[in-house]
Amino acid sequence: MSAQQQYDEIGEAYEGFKALPLEQYVVVPSFLALVGDVRGRSVIDLASGTGFYSREFRRRGAAEVLGIDISGEMIAVAQQLEAADPLGVRYEVGDVAELRPVAQRFDIALAVQLLNYAEDIATTERMCRALHRGLKPGGELFLLNQSPDFRFDGPTPERYGFRSELTGVEGETGPQVRTTALLDPPVSFVANRPRRDVYETCLKAAGFSGLTWVPLTVSEAGEREFDADFWADFHANPPLEMLRCRA
Repeated sequence: MSAQQQYDEIGEAYEGFKALPLEQYVVVPSFLALVGDVRGRSVIDLASGTGFYSREFRRRGAAEVLGIDISGEMIAVAQQLEAADPLGVRYEVGDVAELRPVAQRFDIALAVQLLNYAEDIATTERMCRALHRGLKPGGELFLLNQSPDFRFDGPTPERYGFRSELTGVEGETGPQVRTTALLDPPVSFVANRPRRDVYETCLKAAGFSGLTWVPLTVSEAGEREFDADFWADFHANPPLEMLRCRA
């Protein structure tokens, strides 16, 4: 099943991910802190899903935000949320691997769980080139991905709301993984877990420089809500990692 089909089926349930402990206390605050101050800057959010980060950065003062996702259902949910609470975020349906040139270049590009949907290295590089085309010279790209070092035989992220399992299929970029959000009912999707060298080689080939891997951290709110024992599995085997670079 393609990424588009998977996310068309998930639709509105995707918004529920942000209430799970891993997202609420680790992923969201870590990614927002990594991107930092967006006031007066333009943002393109590729693989925007239902627009969570698009909306958040617009609220934080971004001058302009464009969200693009391959799933028409995800974009429909994003547009419904925009209609209910107008922020001025624009959304389009589009495949980043085959993305038409955007009419303008942006200061900041976001790619949350994007490159893991590339079926091979050539597609990964096309996505990276599309990301580069969308940025002004010197613009910044921020990525969030499953950690290339996550150990499937190590501590799991299940207590934080997610299950991550190998499917047994090995792709050109890395192993195929089934991730399940432990909602009611659970929601699963299948993608690849690219190797670290795949990210670095393809991003550099597309023209990016200054690649820096950044770990996620538990927020102060997460430390107040749960004790250190609760977060021990996360620290022992971080399931996700961030990456930043410059066009």
